[in-house]
Order: sequence, then structure tokens, then C-alpha cells
Amino acid sequence: MEKTINIKVKVWRQAGPKAKGAFVTYDLKNISTDSSFLEMLDVLNEQLVANRQEPIAFDHDCREGICGMCSLYINGHPHGPDSAVTTCQLHMRKFKDGETITVEPWRSHAFPVIKDLVVDRRAYDKIMQAGGYVSVNTGGVPDANAIPISKIAADEAMDAASCIGCGACAAACKNGSAMLFVAAKVSQLALLPQGKVEAARRAKAMLGKMDELGFGNCTNTGACAAECPKSVSLAHIARLNREFICAKLGD
Repeated sequence: MEKTINIKVKVWRQAGPKAKGAFVTYDLKNISTDSSFLEMLDVLNEQLVANRQEPIAFDHDCREGICGMCSLYINGHPHGPDSAVTTCQLHMRKFKDGETITVEPWRSHAFPVIKDLVVDRRAYDKIMQAGGYVSVNTGGVPDANAIPISKIAADEAMDAASCIGCGACAAACKNGSAMLFVAAKVSQLALLPQGKVEAARRAKAMLGKMDELGFGNCTNTGACAAECPKSVSLAHIARLNREFICAKLGD
């Protein structure tokens, strides 16, 4: 038999970037514990629309834990209380009957609220544009084994590349730092031969853009890695620091 729960959802409502926001609490009954958190929000929005009220704006896309769009701060945790999952992978079985669930947008200076639970995360795109790419002319598609890469380096690069750019690291950090995101994007290229061409400028350019956009400094509390839905390792920040120092010494 399907198990259901009755809950209260305390949601941040904000009409626009310059509007004053506030929490509004809604009652929901008979929510299936097998439903995802976003499906629960869908049910809530259907209820609001039926009552001729403004539905809650929230981001989502693939709903498969890949796109990073479902950026919600739930009960004090980015993506909710479960570990190594995105909001779309969080299920209502993680909550208790009668519980009040608090839902907020990312709280970061660099991620201003657009509406309700939607924030502007274009700052991450700007950091990537500053240096998160390779511009080597590779011609046609090379054979997969043409450039030997050690298993250890390949595995570390894949760990870094698993970052989906959701912004949970910055939202979890008390300083609002994007260091884990930047570290992952620098690290995945620093470990591969294709990334060596621009290695001397990549770390400087991306960290410089991070500072310019208003992200805070890293103080190594580890909250970013603890809340990362893809379990990106804190060790990548050490590699980023090494890449940055090498680039500065080469000036």
C-alpha cells in the first residue's frame, strides 16, 4: 500500500529581484512518500492554481540529477537533508508526517533572486567563459587511445568533471565562495594533456572572475564538499591552489 504524509511547506515568496520577500506556509495532504521533492512542488502549484493563486517559481529541467537546475535550500541544506543527491532525486520518504519543510532559494550575493525560488546563476557561466575551456585545434575526432592518459589521472579528471555547476557549494559556504566549482573546472583540464596549453592563465583568470563577481574567499571549512550532490572532492581545491601558484610564479 502506498504511504502518504501530511506536511506544511514554508516557502520563500518574492515577486521580483527588487521586491521584498517573505515566507508563506502551505498545507499539503496525502503526499506520496514515493514522490520526488519537485513532484511535491508540482502538486502544491496545482493546488495554488486551482485556488487562483500565483504558483511558486522554481527551476528544473532534466529531473535526472544531471542539469543542476533544481537549486533549492531545504531545511538548512542545499538540495535537502539527503546526501549526494540533487533536489529532483530527493524523495518525500525523507520527511516525517506533520513536518514543516522550509524551502528557500540559494542565499549567495553572487546569485540574486529572480523570483521566488529562482536565482540568477549566470555568474558560474561567466567564470567558465573566463577560462574553463581549451582552444586547441584538434581537427577531426582523434582515436580514443591516441593520447595516453593514466588511469589515476583519468579517474580524478572524471571526478572533477562530475560537477554539474548547481551552485550548492557557494550556497553552503559561510563565505559564499565558489572555490569548489572553480577547482573542479580547473582540475578536470589540468589533469589532461589537452588542458596544458592554457594552464598558465586558466586558474588566474577564473579565480579573478570569481572575485570580480562577488563570491567570497575559501577558508577550508569543507561545507562545500559535504553538501555537493556529486561528492566532488575537496582535494581539487588543493590542485587549483597549486595551478594558481605556478601561474603566478611564471609571470
